[in-house]
Amino acid sequence: MTAPIDYTSVEQAAQAAGLEIYGGFHPGAAEEGPLSSGTLILLGTGEGFWDVFRHSPEHGDSAPHPIDRWSTRVISNLAADLDAKPHYPFTGPPYAPFIRWALMSGRAFTSPSQMLVHDAVGMMVSYRGALHFAQEFNIPSPPLAQSPCLACSAKPCLTSCPVNAMVDGGPYGLALCHNHLDTATGGECLSRGCLARRACPLSAGASRCFDQSAHHMGYFHN
Repeated sequence: MTAPIDYTSVEQAAQAAGLEIYGGFHPGAAEEGPLSSGTLILLGTGEGFWDVFRHSPEHGDSAPHPIDRWSTRVISNLAADLDAKPHYPFTGPPYAPFIRWALMSGRAFTSPSQMLVHDAVGMMVSYRGALHFAQEFNIPSPPLAQSPCLACSAKPCLTSCPVNAMVDGGPYGLALCHNHLDTATGGECLSRGCLARRACPLSAGASRCFDQSAHHMGYFHN
């Protein structure tokens, strides 16, 4: 007899694949169609992700969007093993509302710069997919009752950007950021990740290696 699916079994399967549960919730009336019942689990990169990914076929095949393709393969396999339906933030249109789902999980919040901040990985949050289960099962309560930004007086996410691309209340200065990356002084952001995102005190929880940040920044800058 197959053991019933619960939060712990999903968490263990995700971690074995190099992913972490970034949150979950019971959609209910907030969603429509098949998503209006059951349990939705959000998955993101974990501490072991980069080591798993760099030994994957997607990392070395020189085809475009290797992390998206890795995510599709790995999360699709998890879905098949756990009897769930996979969803991805990068397939569309229409695109799945991952930002809304992140906020509904109670584990992600809107930072002063209007970018997401997660209770465990800060502004290094990277959602790779979600699993929707037809059945409901218990989800641990979010560890924070309110946004961590409310108690952060220094707000380094607003003061660490060399070109002030992140401002209180937004909008994000995309052109300022891209132009900075074209300069000699933008090299640190390209090779180690966005200074403002790294400055968030919670971002240390992501254990993000510089190679992973450089990969993402390279795609962002191109």
